[in-house]
Amino acid sequence: MREPFPFSAIVGQEEMKQALMIAAVDPSVGGVLVFGDRGTGKSTAVRALAALLPPMRVVRGCRYHCDPAAGAGLCAECQSLPAPRAEEMAPVPVVDMPLGATEDRVVGALDLERALVNGEKSFEPGLLARANRGFLYIDEVNLLEDHLVDLLIDVAASGENVVEREGLSVRHPARFVLVGSGNPEEGELRPQLLDRFGLSVEVSTPQDIASRIDIVRRRDAYDRDAAGFAAKWAPEDAKLRQRIEAARALLPAVEAPDQVLEQATRLCMALGTDGLRAELTLLRAARALASLSGETVITDRHVQRTAASALRHRLRRDPLDESGSTTRVTRAMAEVFAA
Repeated sequence: MREPFPFSAIVGQEEMKQALMIAAVDPSVGGVLVFGDRGTGKSTAVRALAALLPPMRVVRGCRYHCDPAAGAGLCAECQSLPAPRAEEMAPVPVVDMPLGATEDRVVGALDLERALVNGEKSFEPGLLARANRGFLYIDEVNLLEDHLVDLLIDVAASGENVVEREGLSVRHPARFVLVGSGNPEEGELRPQLLDRFGLSVEVSTPQDIASRIDIVRRRDAYDRDAAGFAAKWAPEDAKLRQRIEAARALLPAVEAPDQVLEQATRLCMALGTDGLRAELTLLRAARALASLSGETVITDRHVQRTAASALRHRLRRDPLDESGSTTRVTRAMAEVFAA
């Protein structure tokens, strides 16, 4: 299997890289949606994230990567094990969900081989089980079939996958960071699923010659010698991995002053966002960004750097304002933070 393209070798697309690292530090932010032109590194960045993430502790042999230190949210098999449970280290899963995937492949189904050979009813876990405590990646997410969209919305809200079919009744944890990418020219995302993404990122083709040449050179070097290219960038990826680990450890200690929360709320009110999910996401993203910077107090700067990603996909359409959502967020920030 070929080495993934190093995350640290991706040229530009700073907002996308920042959003993915925020999601890696604090999964409660709610996932990342990346929309933009073809060939701008969307899929490359998500797959590079898999190699960047620090390994996690899991219950040995668990099919759902249960956390041995968790008091709740364990699968039935792990709940039946005596404490302390045997554990091992495993890579954080980054699971691809193909557009043409069947519902059985996504949620899991009866293990037909065991049923036919041994006459036993056994559950064969699906993609949601494999993605537990990791990332579920859907390329061209705006083309996903409606019944799979409904399924994902239910599981993302509950953190649990329930399968009741063919005489089986199975419940297992399915908490994952949803990452989607797509081209807006090929269709819009359903509002119910769009709302499940914490951060939304817009990527575009670089328009300066130096960046384009740098991208072509790095991609060509990777295609000619993937292992050598990955080895060259391994020290930079290691630094990012250590930064994520340090940020996760610091995250619980990061404070949010009342004044910063007030400014974040004023910004959301100025943009007319529905509900309070916008404020919560903005707070969590700003806290994760602060921890990535090694800071223990959220400032206006952290809010401003994450506002576009947290808010642009939550804006109502305004028939009297033809400006893009990013422009509207930028304009509102200028008014709120200048006051």
